Amino acid sequence: MARFLLLLLAVWLVLIVVGWVVKGLFWLAVVGLLFFIGTAVLSSSRRR
Repeated sequence: MARFLLLLLAVWLVLIVVGWVVKGLFWLAVVGLLFFIGTAVLSSSRRR
């Protein structure tokens, strides 16, 4: 499960970077950031 969450975090980081590089895809950066935060919160809550 930890590997899957780390994979999701990596995917969201890639989406954020692509969204920032391609200025027309700013929404992709926002969505990637939201998913990254959600996955990080989910990961930290499952560890407790």
